[in-house]
Amino acid sequence: MSPYAPACALSAAVLFAATANAQALPAAQSANPWFTSAAAELQAKLAPAPPDKARNVILFVGDGMGVSTLTAARILDGQQRGMQGEENLLGFERFPYTALVKTYNVDAQVPDSAGTMTAMLSGVKTDAGVLGVDADVVRGDCSTQQGNALVSAVELAELKGMATGIVTTARLTHATPAAAYATSVDRGWEDDADVPEAAAAAGCEDIASQFVSFRQRIEARHARSIDGIEVAFGGGRRHFLPADAGANSAEARSPIEGDRADGRNLPVEWQALYPEGRYVIDQAGFESLSSTPVLGLFNESHLQFDADRDNDLAGEPSLADMTGKAIELLAGDPEGYLLVVESGRIDHAHHAGSAFSALTDTIAFAQAVDVAAQATDPAETLILVTADHSHVFTISGYPKRGNPILGKVVNVGQQTPATDEDDLPYTTLGYHNGRGFLDLGEETDAGVSYISNPVPGRQDLTAVDTTRPGFHQEVLVPLEATAPAGEDVTLHASGPGAQRVNGVIEQNVVFHVVERALQLFDLPGEEVTR
Repeated sequence: MSPYAPACALSAAVLFAATANAQALPAAQSANPWFTSAAAELQAKLAPAPPDKARNVILFVGDGMGVSTLTAARILDGQQRGMQGEENLLGFERFPYTALVKTYNVDAQVPDSAGTMTAMLSGVKTDAGVLGVDADVVRGDCSTQQGNALVSAVELAELKGMATGIVTTARLTHATPAAAYATSVDRGWEDDADVPEAAAAAGCEDIASQFVSFRQRIEARHARSIDGIEVAFGGGRRHFLPADAGANSAEARSPIEGDRADGRNLPVEWQALYPEGRYVIDQAGFESLSSTPVLGLFNESHLQFDADRDNDLAGEPSLADMTGKAIELLAGDPEGYLLVVESGRIDHAHHAGSAFSALTDTIAFAQAVDVAAQATDPAETLILVTADHSHVFTISGYPKRGNPILGKVVNVGQQTPATDEDDLPYTTLGYHNGRGFLDLGEETDAGVSYISNPVPGRQDLTAVDTTRPGFHQEVLVPLEATAPAGEDVTLHASGPGAQRVNGVIEQNVVFHVVERALQLFDLPGEEVTR
């Protein structure tokens, strides 16, 4: 077996010839590829630190992408490319700086995406379920929002004259992307029909409406002009459209696509505010984009899982495609840009109990990071890759090296699956809680589990091919959906300012890494030493 050997690998002679103690090593040890690749990896860490200030920052968030998800995804990616898998690395795992991030919310040991993304984009930890507000609010109580709103990094970037963008595979109004532009005491208020009458009467604005009013709200708040968000790609058309069949898009899946009860057609309103802008809903429209501002809503709800994109009626761009296009459109801004990219459906696949979809969407996420790394200058662009929280997703047993990560455990030295105390085979991957076992064959849509009848507890998997896309792992504790988990997640960094990413940090530190790299607190023309 050969480990992954980095491109900078040095020979044993170069690494050790100058040291007397090196002569004490047996030749087989000092020439062993595990030994030399590890030494070379350490040598590479002696490279000079990158510059302190960045022109651009791209923040990638894999929703629900915990450490076990990263490990399993790197193995699957390697196995799909003909490797044993364990030696593989996803592209961003090669970044030179890494930290562990504590994800808890102010009121929750195990967090949710609203509170975690607010921390990353505002520098302030807050409660679960709220967006862009501090922990002094009461979730769902509009009267507590006044005076507790936070300023996001996207807002600061706009005030500094930078270009900004949001890319997601979830609804644009979903918790993670919404934290970039909205303030809400309830993440569920995605359109006006979701907002209680009392909250609406008290002046709380739904999240989709806040996206359209972003420029006006920020200008009023700070008495300064901004351009508004230049690029927004994602799903969630239903929250932008009225509940009127006449407003359906050309690729509507529902008889009435929109959910809004106020009759407003927000894409039309957005187009009126940005007459030079483009609103697109499909692959053809996406490919025709060449200038900003742009609003792309490519699905009625969330975008497809990556394995299902070919099933979309009018075509959906991949996360890598959207990331590349966003960079292309933002790169010309003389003041630089801040781009936030979320892979939202890793989380959704885990909630549905589908390791296959969670891992393939993680691989697609890594490909999007690769696109960004290739499309940017590492001397001027800081790339950060992290997760908002993890999931109760495990890798267990004693499977031998190279055993299919989606398969049943086959122990070292064995050829047939291992069995438990009840003489039943079991899988390497599993969930502590969730919906439970399903065998849907080649079905790639993880969401089908919500309209099927999963079976909790142990099952006889002897005749089941667990590597197929439609297999949903067994669970110990039956729940409506798999819950998030509370352990730390990773933060990977490359580019100017990346040296600040190290150790074990609170999640709100991510904001400060972004701010320091872009000097967001400094207005144009100011030179502030910090």
